[in-house]
Amino acid sequence: MRQALISDIHSNLEALTAVMADIKTQAIERIVCLGDIVGYGPNPAECIDLVMNHCALTILGNHDQAALFDPEGFNPVALKAIYWTRDQLDRGPGPAAAINARWDFISELPRQKKEGSILYVHGSPRDPTNEYVFPETIYDQARMQALFNRVEQYCFQGHTHMPGIFTTDGEFITPEDCDYVFPLSGEKIMVNVGSVGQPRDEDPRSCYVIVDLKKEILEFRRVEYDVDTTAQKIYETEDLDNMLGDRLRSGR
Repeated sequence: MRQALISDIHSNLEALTAVMADIKTQAIERIVCLGDIVGYGPNPAECIDLVMNHCALTILGNHDQAALFDPEGFNPVALKAIYWTRDQLDRGPGPAAAINARWDFISELPRQKKEGSILYVHGSPRDPTNEYVFPETIYDQARMQALFNRVEQYCFQGHTHMPGIFTTDGEFITPEDCDYVFPLSGEKIMVNVGSVGQPRDEDPRSCYVIVDLKKEILEFRRVEYDVDTTAQKIYETEDLDNMLGDRLRSGR
């Protein structure tokens, strides 16, 4: 199956729309979302609608969870944004049925999904919702071993907004390191698919991954989108800190 894997949309409608348009050109059979549809950005309801309508599988992210329950470990900027997000989802748009459908969708999302030898999570194989696996985690050999012990073959994740491939040899391979295409040899790997709506690897373009198991390749895709429009929406929203717009332009 040729799959598109997206993650960390963070209510960025312009980015999600651009990525979905790119996916349409790639002969994709299924789209998987690895969580954090909401949080930080200005269009939570619209992004949920797109994910509901286009993704065959969606995993619960920590911001999605925070929209449902009391947030834990959120900084003041993220906390204020998630409370604003809750209010927006309660207000609409659309009739009560549409509002309830969005809440029902988020509340029923799984924390992880295993399909054969593939594991889909938001955070990590050990803590599927909340654990961050940063590029520098490779230097903690005991932790990496504990994570890979929970991976049968391939684990796909998001959460850090930093795309790349973790190997059992202690490497972190960035998209640039592999010229955006990585052969799938059957060896265990953990893959961070990057962020659609808030990249943090100093590249402001949206990032997602295509996995083609028949051809045994993985491809990172970068997509331009209208950053200025999203940033301006954030600046015009009192409860969303201006830094959330600023960081979109720098990809940090």
